[in-house]
Amino acid sequence: MFKVSNQQAINGQAEKAERNYVIQKNDRLELEVYTNQGERLIDPNNYIDQDNPGASGAGAGAEKKKANTYLINEEGILKLPMIAPIKLEGLTIMQAEELLQKEYAKYYQQPFVVLRYTNKRVVVLGTPGGQVIPLANENMRLTEVLALARGINNDARASNIRILRGDTLFVADLTTFEGYKKNNILIKPGDIVYVEPIRRPISEALRDYGPVLSVITSLTTLIVVLISL
Repeated sequence: MFKVSNQQAINGQAEKAERNYVIQKNDRLELEVYTNQGERLIDPNNYIDQDNPGASGAGAGAEKKKANTYLINEEGILKLPMIAPIKLEGLTIMQAEELLQKEYAKYYQQPFVVLRYTNKRVVVLGTPGGQVIPLANENMRLTEVLALARGINNDARASNIRILRGDTLFVADLTTFEGYKKNNILIKPGDIVYVEPIRRPISEALRDYGPVLSVITSLTTLIVVLISL
């Protein structure tokens, strides 16, 4: 389906996937802010979640408050409550957390910020069918994505799984333990995973031309019956 790229390009892209995800335009981030290095959730007056009526409060008896999500706009800027709009595009999640901690330190003692991206996806094609798999974690591997796509069944070639990343193609063979260790690479947002189906020419031909053969058989039977009269 795709042209195979050289091994050096594959290794280079795999190494890049090892790094923390870099925030991009149109990313949607989930924010949680705590004081005292994570001891207690801040925002007792519900400023952060004031636009989310369904979020639980942070007052007495509230163990955990539902986090809001915020969009990185086309200028790479994130608008958050209580602080000025801040440019996060190009930063890793960890770098963005450290930057936001400095901003919230103007209002709270020893703030602790947790950011998560919530709208990253991988497309899985081929035997599992066209599926969009959300990347719940930053460092999900190929086998995790395949498992979420209902795994590899008897109609799939585990020796020819292809991952298209931009202009680069990876070919993964998961039929052996050594192949698993070598090819269970980290998946990046925007990857396309193609699981090649096993071709069965006879059964596929019967499926494709079955209606035509049925008509021919019926006509032949009718002709034989008419001749025998």
